[in-house]
Amino acid sequence: MHKTNRNKRILLYVGHPAHYHNLKWVAKSLQDEGAEVLFVARQKDVLFKLMKNCPFETIFLPARDGDSKLGLIQSVLQREWKMLTIIRRFRPDIMAGTDIVIAHLGSLLGIPSVLINEDDLDQVPLFARYGVRFCSLNLAPAVCRVQGYEHKTQLYDSYHELAYLHPELFSPDKDLIRPYIRADEPYFILRFASLTAHHDDGKKGITDDLANELIAMLNNHGRVYITSERALPESLEQYRTSIPPEVMHHAMAFAGLYIGDSQTMAAEAAVLGTPSVRFNDFVGKLSYLDELEHKYELTIGIPTDRPERLLQVVGDMLRDPQLKDSWSARRWQMLSEKKNLAVIWTDVLLHYPYRQSFNDLRFAIPNG
Repeated sequence: MHKTNRNKRILLYVGHPAHYHNLKWVAKSLQDEGAEVLFVARQKDVLFKLMKNCPFETIFLPARDGDSKLGLIQSVLQREWKMLTIIRRFRPDIMAGTDIVIAHLGSLLGIPSVLINEDDLDQVPLFARYGVRFCSLNLAPAVCRVQGYEHKTQLYDSYHELAYLHPELFSPDKDLIRPYIRADEPYFILRFASLTAHHDDGKKGITDDLANELIAMLNNHGRVYITSERALPESLEQYRTSIPPEVMHHAMAFAGLYIGDSQTMAAEAAVLGTPSVRFNDFVGKLSYLDELEHKYELTIGIPTDRPERLLQVVGDMLRDPQLKDSWSARRWQMLSEKKNLAVIWTDVLLHYPYRQSFNDLRFAIPNG
């Protein structure tokens, strides 16, 4: 006998700030439908700060030790053991998240596991080989390459960022950022990622010298605010922002320009209609960002061997008085073709394995 939503137990695993954003509206809707929700969170960047007021039951796990391949293996084995204990105690009917551990333990214990992923699987081969291979279902944007795992995958017309930044879910509020920045003056946001994840191996981003050159250009047009996962030299530290993570998207929505080496924040800026430039070695390799760039013209990608191109592009954007208006118009075109992803994911978790398509969803996510 299948459980009703009223007593369905759902475990959500998050290991990155964006993952919590991905699933917070989903969790609320699952709870509203009568399901019992448990978050398991592994520390990464500002994730724990972001979840300090999380309204759902949460178990916090420490960050992984070290960035070596041996450290990665040890971290996975430790999480397997900890998660086994959590799963045996909570007894979920289904698990969802981005960690290969839920796929392993789901397969071992006979519990359906749903992996949410926006990267092309040829760019995250370890995730594909050791995660998707064992999961019950892999959910990914329709543009993603999933060769070899089509039988495991359900595609949809949306982006991860539209699970929390779709206008049905998010309305930017300038008052929320006034305590931290001069919100009524022009400003720009720079983002420096640590690039230490397993799929970041050998990847580069914005150097300190290049950052100083960018700031010299930007300072003539507005204030500069930096958000960074890595340590900064004194010349850059003075620009580090104190904006708390829970209001960062509000700051991004009103920014005149976003520049960074983070894929996630580049995509967030893009779907918010903020001019977005990303500078890293993933340029041209991730289909969802390629679509945002070439179909919707909402972000610009520049590889790290072309720093002079980055400076040229930023200079051209700063001289364009219609820049923000142009991005906003293209954003609405994109939104007319993409779905509120929180609705899709919620539907999957409530009705798995019966959902065959996403064309006739049974309910909508409430606004507010």
